[in-house]
Amino acid sequence: MSRTGCACLAALWILAASLPLQAQPAGARPGMGEGTAQGARVPEWFTLEAFRHGPNFFPKVRHPEVEYEAGPTLTFDRYHTLEVMYTWLRRWEEQYPDLVEVYEVARSFEGRPILQATVTNKKTGPATDKPAAFFEGNRHSGEVTSAETVLWLMKYVLENYGKDPAVTRLLDTRALYFRPKNNPDGSELYLHTAQTNRSTNRPVDNDGDGLLDEDPADDLDGDGVILQVRFRPRPGTDDVATMVPDERDPSGRLMRRARPGEEAIWVVVGEGLDNDGDGRVDEDGIGGLDLHRNYAENWRPMPGRDRTGRGFTQTGAGEFPLSEIETRSVVVWLLENPNVSVVNSMDTAVPMHLRAPSTSPGHERMYPEDLAYYEYFDSIGVSITGYPYAGDVYHDYATRGRSTDPNAGSPLFGHGPDFGYWYYGAIWYGDELWNGGRFPDLNGDGVEDELDALLWDDTYNQGLAFREWRPFHHPLYGPVEIGGWHPKFFRQNPPPADLERWVRNQGLFNLTLAQHLPLLEMEEIEVKEVGREADRRTFEVTVGWRNVGGLPTALRQARLVKIVRPDRAVLEFPPSGREGPQVRIVEPNPQGTVDMGWLDPGERASTTFRVEVQGPGVVRGKARILSTRGGVAEREFSLGR
Repeated sequence: MSRTGCACLAALWILAASLPLQAQPAGARPGMGEGTAQGARVPEWFTLEAFRHGPNFFPKVRHPEVEYEAGPTLTFDRYHTLEVMYTWLRRWEEQYPDLVEVYEVARSFEGRPILQATVTNKKTGPATDKPAAFFEGNRHSGEVTSAETVLWLMKYVLENYGKDPAVTRLLDTRALYFRPKNNPDGSELYLHTAQTNRSTNRPVDNDGDGLLDEDPADDLDGDGVILQVRFRPRPGTDDVATMVPDERDPSGRLMRRARPGEEAIWVVVGEGLDNDGDGRVDEDGIGGLDLHRNYAENWRPMPGRDRTGRGFTQTGAGEFPLSEIETRSVVVWLLENPNVSVVNSMDTAVPMHLRAPSTSPGHERMYPEDLAYYEYFDSIGVSITGYPYAGDVYHDYATRGRSTDPNAGSPLFGHGPDFGYWYYGAIWYGDELWNGGRFPDLNGDGVEDELDALLWDDTYNQGLAFREWRPFHHPLYGPVEIGGWHPKFFRQNPPPADLERWVRNQGLFNLTLAQHLPLLEMEEIEVKEVGREADRRTFEVTVGWRNVGGLPTALRQARLVKIVRPDRAVLEFPPSGREGPQVRIVEPNPQGTVDMGWLDPGERASTTFRVEVQGPGVVRGKARILSTRGGVAEREFSLGR
């Protein structure tokens, strides 16, 4: 871009900051340019619908890595916008009417619908009568890989139903809930503009100047990607150089930090401007709240909100627990659907199978039998995905193999996996997909570093991840070079050529979690006549059932917090009329119900009812087992001949 072009772009930002922008109505489609009176098209803009003290619209970008209109087939060699994903949810609902139901669970902060799909065989009973798993993606704006793995798994189970016996049995006996994009506002900003972030789009004063989102990043050269800027220190300024060329890279692309006593060459900053004139660049971008710090369990206030100055605080926590509709909609929906035993609410990028605890070592607070299930799934996950890490947030995530001391950790507050275990009593993962460009020692020099990433990019990715340094005239710094790693489709998400491998592996782990859901199956009902007096007959009805799933019908923590009821056996008969036999349940109670506790995998239970029948004839009844998380099982039987 020419210097004149840069000046025009800078002026455009100043103009944007001065415009009195109005909020759009809920559900409006942002970013659609309008035609002029002469029929010419003006540039399209992505508009953030909430009022903010600065530029709140951005030039729309069509990234080559993204699919913007749904084609006839769904492939995972590109990322998919909200509209494309929602198109596929609706297509599948039409294509598989006996398996799929799509519905809106909430409206986002900017008024976009948050859609969810239930997948189960409707002919074998409603989803609420079945053990269930919940899979959520794209809670963080730019971590779009997580949305792709939710969509991949939904596609996989639908296309394999009736072909793969394991998938068929899963959908016949269980329910799967899919929410691919729980933060549609941030996802749309990410995929339609050059902006990158992980928060919601709710305006936040990140730099403490009383203004909201007034200094976002700037795509100065208009290439649709916000990269790095490097330049030599300018005479007469306070520029501080910190970087030198990495001598191990003959191509001259990589830099390293200057060692003590070594003269640094390059000043390295982000591609942007000081839009608010405070001497800092891009320090108050779009949003700043973190949906994964907004859960009620172990929530802590934002920095500066602790009035004592001595308590823990948590960046991104929000004004109060569940202040954000996106998080609140997950929590409320799950509390209204307590049949869910397994959750994976995914992010990027470590990669890691990530779970509770987030504030302490697991052995201190978790029931040992519950922790054993988590550790079992950790090992299964690593075997499927090959992730180098699996474990808890407090220690395993914080140290990443640097310490074996379980107390050597650091806490996160308001974290989903903590809510998922301590409050909701479920197996709840917050898996981190993609390696963020961190590769093993590919060049054999004994070090895992950027040289390995560059080698991988050149060898397997056609060099698409690293943008070559190119000259540019910066409005503030003068002659500079712009380049570096792709922030969207390398640092935060895999390049499209490598996308399906990551989402498939993660999807297969999620499938394995679902296949371990508890499941109660009724065994044969034994009916024995134990007494007869005149026209009164007495029967004993013995009902047996077992858990054929891979998880208990309630974790110990779920029993403690009363998120689940004890499994209940119920005997039911049609109402007795004036004519025909009269039925009375004698034991264990006239209501014909008995709480039986919970079953571990493979465990059996049974109970016996004593029933009196007055009058001749056959009486037909039904035995039902009602389990919050093990599902509903039932079988009919007859008394008499």
